[in-house]
Amino acid sequence: MNVLTFSRVPFIFAWLVLAVLHEFSGSVAFGAWALCALALAGLTDFFDGALARRWNVVSTLGKMADPLMDKVFYVVTFPALTWLIMHQGDTTHALVMLVFTILYILRDLWVTFLRSVGTMFGANVAAMMLGKVRTALSFPAAGFIYLYLAGQTCLSATLKETGLTVCYAIEAFMIVLNLVSFATYTRAYWPYVKKALERN
Repeated sequence: MNVLTFSRVPFIFAWLVLAVLHEFSGSVAFGAWALCALALAGLTDFFDGALARRWNVVSTLGKMADPLMDKVFYVVTFPALTWLIMHQGDTTHALVMLVFTILYILRDLWVTFLRSVGTMFGANVAAMMLGKVRTALSFPAAGFIYLYLAGQTCLSATLKETGLTVCYAIEAFMIVLNLVSFATYTRAYWPYVKKALERN
């Protein structure tokens, strides 16, 4: 299972390179391969977890590596999507995506901090269901946004407007989900933060 976990990284960076090449060249082939790489990155995450649970082969390394691979996905994909949107000249959409990206990264940093504090007091630091849902939705969200960006030149004005509306809806939903997740983790771990503050 660890092979599947770590295989996500080359797919993510392959997508990054291919997406940039597509943006500058307009080559349909680069765009298609970029979509394939992004889809494979998402599928490795899905099958990694599904097969590990089915065969009961969850390893300590896998538990540590999987969240790291998710963070690699966020840190590479979302800033790259923001750049692609900006490069295509849609500053409003780029601003929304920038807010989306900053919230994603800040939420992950904050939760990592909370878990670190929790471990000082023996807290259960397993991922909450809301966090798992957030991660699971991140891959299709990124996939649709990139599909829209890569295929804009092939879309009619009506389809382009519809696609942009769907992108905004996805980004707004994920922003709200991140804020709720931020609040949920803070509420759960705040007693440990208070204990840590009192200790010092």
